[in-house]
Amino acid sequence: MPARHHSSAPPTPSTEAVPARPAGGGRPTPGRPPSDEATAVGRIPVLDVRPVVQHGRRPAKAVTGESFEISATVFREGHDAVAANVVLTDPQGRPGPWTPMRELAPGTDRWGATVTAGDPGLWTYTVEAWSDPVTTWRHHAQIKIPAGIDTGLVLEEGARLYERAAAGVPDGEGRREVLAAAGALRDGSRPAASRLAAALTPEVDAVLARHPLRELVTSSDPLPLLVERERALYGAWYEFFPRSEGTPDQPHGTFRTAARRLPAIAAMGFDVVYLPPIHPIGTTHRKGRNNSLSATPDDVGVPWAIGSPEGGHDAVHPALGTLDDFDRFVARARELGLEIALDFALQCSPDHPWVDKHPEWFHHRPDGTIAYAENPPKKYQDIYPIAFDADMDGLVTETTRVLRHWMAHGVRIFRVDNPHTKPVVFWERVIAGINRTDPDVIFLAEAFTRPAMMHTLAQIGFQQSYTYFTWRNTKQELTDYLTELTGEAAAWMRPNFFANTPDILHAYLQHGGRPAFETRAVLAATLSPAWGIYSGYELCENTPLREGGEEYLDSEKYQLKPRDWETAEREGRTITPLITRLNTIRRNSPALRQLRDLHFHHVDNDQVIAYSKRKGSNTVLVVVNLDPHHTQEATVSLDMPQLGLDWHESVPVHDELTGETYHWGRASYVRLEPGRRPAHVFTVLRPSTPHTGGSPAI
Repeated sequence: MPARHHSSAPPTPSTEAVPARPAGGGRPTPGRPPSDEATAVGRIPVLDVRPVVQHGRRPAKAVTGESFEISATVFREGHDAVAANVVLTDPQGRPGPWTPMRELAPGTDRWGATVTAGDPGLWTYTVEAWSDPVTTWRHHAQIKIPAGIDTGLVLEEGARLYERAAAGVPDGEGRREVLAAAGALRDGSRPAASRLAAALTPEVDAVLARHPLRELVTSSDPLPLLVERERALYGAWYEFFPRSEGTPDQPHGTFRTAARRLPAIAAMGFDVVYLPPIHPIGTTHRKGRNNSLSATPDDVGVPWAIGSPEGGHDAVHPALGTLDDFDRFVARARELGLEIALDFALQCSPDHPWVDKHPEWFHHRPDGTIAYAENPPKKYQDIYPIAFDADMDGLVTETTRVLRHWMAHGVRIFRVDNPHTKPVVFWERVIAGINRTDPDVIFLAEAFTRPAMMHTLAQIGFQQSYTYFTWRNTKQELTDYLTELTGEAAAWMRPNFFANTPDILHAYLQHGGRPAFETRAVLAATLSPAWGIYSGYELCENTPLREGGEEYLDSEKYQLKPRDWETAEREGRTITPLITRLNTIRRNSPALRQLRDLHFHHVDNDQVIAYSKRKGSNTVLVVVNLDPHHTQEATVSLDMPQLGLDWHESVPVHDELTGETYHWGRASYVRLEPGRRPAHVFTVLRPSTPHTGGSPAI
């Protein structure tokens, strides 16, 4: 993308000057180079602006209040000084005050600035580069004046520059100070060194930093920035099956009985309740317990085998209640501060109404039968996948209708099942259509697949993504993966760290027992701003169907799974206090509600990991024992500047899990014991830092 040169007349170094705009002021007029021919670069080259998604065809992402860096390569010919700034333009086309950029490392020509996203909507961002004549003059003057070279000319040149700069300073914002400096430069009664010193005072520096004299202003092409609500980035999710929340007299739960579970979920500090599909379940090829192919009349079937004579994706399973019951369930959740996320699985049981009404939406084999779903070695005989290319428009229309049906009943978050098995362009059209009128609706991509597909789904519209977190358990795996997720990928892919799912019981949890569940909860809750658990995690359920597999024994996907929550809590067989404490810490710590500012610190033991996050005055430092079987000791070597501290400082750190306070410096010793003290979650305190974490819960 060629840079654009801003001028109202052919520029010349001696006349082209653009003072800084006041907040909300007008922008320089875009124009072409003097030759009126398109060029690859502008007068001041502005190259490689980042973040950029699909060469600018898709927007970078942020949420309201989120800070992130915009960077670009900026340079010019010769030795004159250059500078740069960022301009954010809101969805109404109004440019905001520009943010100064700094050279990120001397001599690299790479400039950057941290900006903060505003209200939701489609914004743009632009990098403006410009020649900085005042800085150029100051550099020359500080060499020439002490050497007595062209003293009078140098001082007069400076006085003229300061007068031009003063013209761009609004009244009452320092114009008098700049004009006084210009006068001092012309004051022949004073020594040259004194005249120069009067122009280099901190007061004058501050005014010129706010209102610099800008020449040859050159702008990059604007790039899109989609700002969304905070829940698109931050939130704690809890997944449970309403049908398992029954009573002794009515084993199959309903929305009414499941609503009784909501206060406990809210008390643990969760923000989102995620429900598997709530629709009628087919009977043809219904799966029995533990995925058996022969179901008994008592088997309830798999919720993802959607559709029966009672209805399809827009219907409620009769055993769960009515649509009115669902509305009451959503309302009760809202009263408790919970949002409902609904599973959207675009697939059908053989009994779904679409099978007869829209046969073109399915793959037909040579014998006329419809092929069931497979993900070798897994087979889903009770599910028909959708074929998209015969009637893509019809499927987009029907999918949009179904989603809007549930939106009308209070659902603003959808967890999309296996989106990677559907065309990317299909989701791009569906999500764009929904978000065009309802930008607050959030889509979570459940795509455990190849990186290219996962990243592309995020780029074309999905607000959140499942990740490989479940399979990243060593220090090196976690460090490498989080470095990737919090780097450039953070401009488009927002991870949701589910510690387990109904499909995934990792060997780490199977063999690590309760300490493993505690460790993974701490990691998920503090590494990612969005995290989640599937019901039963707080009970440390970890029995697999078979050794070497990741399926649960007696999986809730195939049967009801009632749990005696009260007895478990009374007997102390849960990690609910830890989960509650983690969610409380997250809510009280702005640093943990962001993704991008994550830094790992060196530890001399591969079984111990240390990392920090910082936002404003809030700095959180986490140290975790990754070994669920053994106590580990280590020395943590802190990168003090990453904590906002000097290398020599020693500061109090408050452990939000235990309530204890220590003094830590550059090197500190830790001893972490599974089951007793699996981790430290420190708030780094300073004398002026108030502590708001509350009382420890464990």
